Amino acid sequence: MDNMEYKGTTTIGLVCDKGVVLATERRATMGHFIASKDAKKVYQIDDLIAMTTAGSVGDAQRLVKWMQVESRLYKMRREEPMTVKGIVSLLANILSGNRYYPYFVQLLVGGVDKNGPGIYSLDAIGGIIEEKKAVSTGSGSPMAYGVLEDRYVDNMSIDDGVELAVRALHNAMKRDSASGNGIEVIKITADGYTKVEDTEITKLREALT
Repeated sequence: MDNMEYKGTTTIGLVCDKGVVLATERRATMGHFIASKDAKKVYQIDDLIAMTTAGSVGDAQRLVKWMQVESRLYKMRREEPMTVKGIVSLLANILSGNRYYPYFVQLLVGGVDKNGPGIYSLDAIGGIIEEKKAVSTGSGSPMAYGVLEDRYVDNMSIDDGVELAVRALHNAMKRDSASGNGIEVIKITADGYTKVEDTEITKLREALT
């Protein structure tokens, strides 16, 4: 079975006081079949920018590689990194240009740049929404939104954002068969890009049970 057709996911993005939190679970499905229990769905694009992916894994990976190359070229030419919005605009142009043979993806792009923290969501044909607070995509997003809408507060700390993202994913995974098998969380501030340790995520999840 071709892993390029794995689908099904829940991804979350949170705008916090001094950064962003991006989180996903790790299950990839093909219909009702669990095709992978360790699917990668969040990718580093630049030093302080990442992208989460829902939909076709093959399409998402092609777009990730494209953005990684473009951001490196931009940095070499301009001697400064692309902004989050710059990467999003480029992605939107690519998606819009392929609307007749679309990339089957739903994306979140988030990070920190000279304008501060920011998160954007993109659909398969290049529509952009700037997310000011909390956002979720994928098959488990209705369940995740229930938690996010109840518990998100403006200017929450990055660590509170990590805890909320884990809580929302934990709830989505309990109710959506296409979501499950562990959680990956990335926090990005001006100080750096950090993958939250699995042991910390396990502790947060144990506190919810």
